Amino acid sequence: MRVVVVHNEVAVHDAPDAKDVLTQVEAVTSELASLGHEVSRLGCTLDLEEIQQKLTALKPHLVFNLVESLGGHGSMIHLFPAMLEALGISYTGSDSESIRLTSNKTAAKKQMQNAGLPTPAWVGPYPSVGFTGSDEEFGRDRTWIIKSLWEHASIGLDVNSLVQAGSASMLMAEMVKRVSSLGGACFAEEFIEGREFNLSLLAGDKGSIVLPPAEICFAGFDPGKPQIVDYQAKWAEDSFEYQNTPRNFDFNSDDAALLAELKKLALHCWGVFSLRGYARVDFRVDAENRPWILEVNANPCLSPDAGFAAALARAQISFTEAVSAIAADAARIH
Repeated sequence: MRVVVVHNEVAVHDAPDAKDVLTQVEAVTSELASLGHEVSRLGCTLDLEEIQQKLTALKPHLVFNLVESLGGHGSMIHLFPAMLEALGISYTGSDSESIRLTSNKTAAKKQMQNAGLPTPAWVGPYPSVGFTGSDEEFGRDRTWIIKSLWEHASIGLDVNSLVQAGSASMLMAEMVKRVSSLGGACFAEEFIEGREFNLSLLAGDKGSIVLPPAEICFAGFDPGKPQIVDYQAKWAEDSFEYQNTPRNFDFNSDDAALLAELKKLALHCWGVFSLRGYARVDFRVDAENRPWILEVNANPCLSPDAGFAAALARAQISFTEAVSAIAADAARIH
């Protein structure tokens, strides 16, 4: 096939999380070529008319969609696949509506809540014409984590993201202070003290496959240090956080029931959000062993050192096989 790998355009001054897409492009392009496809690549900007003209000239059989944002804004991530849908061009991964819904974290949480999926309580988003939550509903002082509404990759998350609050108005004040560092929109989520897991999923010819669950271990964290995967833990390779948050795939029998429940919930998310190609679901598990879904990522990172690739390796699925499966899923759908 003629395959065009399309990614968000990256500038020299961009942060590591933005530049990581180029690593994904190199990895995916290499695998597609090894599978015998004719491969080219394009950077995508907000000038969708220009990218449309380029794609029309290339006449691809398939677009491998690695666009993670447009104009530096995660809130526009769905515009590129929406354009492909309008043009009738086949592409990998989830459709524009699924990407839009999962990228807006409070909209995704409402969808989970409506589907009976467990997700932590939240207040927000801010700014908005209104927000979920009232002072009367709180009842007790709790720990909350202030997150970006649209941006992924732990953008804006650090040790100061956790706050104590006993009212929605207190949280709103905190969101007002922090919104500029969180991509211009944020929300507050009740912090679940406990373990953190992520489960990756890959489309197969007989339905989605849940890859081996990974637990993020907070090795060496002092008791007072928040156990969260913040921006440092994801992107600052020389930081304490990065070096002390390894993934673990080895579990004993005591975790069997929990892992089975995580798998069940991940598959439920796949169906609820009409996911395609590949995805990841992030969880926290509280002291009573109850899982809570933090978010659903419809286009997780495909870099060779990222969690999705690690889960593939654990499942003894080669990266080549995974890229082939993602492309084959797009061909089945379109």
